[in-house]
Amino acid sequence: MSHKTLALALGMIMASPAAAYPAPVPPEAPAGTPDTRYCMRVDPITGSLIETVQCWTRAEWADQGVDVDREWAKEGVRVIA
Repeated sequence: MSHKTLALALGMIMASPAAAYPAPVPPEAPAGTPDTRYCMRVDPITGSLIETVQCWTRAEWADQGVDVDREWAKEGVRVIA
């Protein structure tokens, strides 16, 4: 493939309509009762490469310094009511 063809193909990809729209706003964590548990991915334990999922209430996450509504879009897995 020539350099001109490659540059043209890459230019068309970058100019596609999908690239013109911003990413959708991430959803917030669903509302629940004080006993509702929010499961989110957490960093692996030292010495391990396995990602873990922890399920805690909003109060327990807050005790750890985590804002569930802000982190839910990136790390949220499920809600246990």
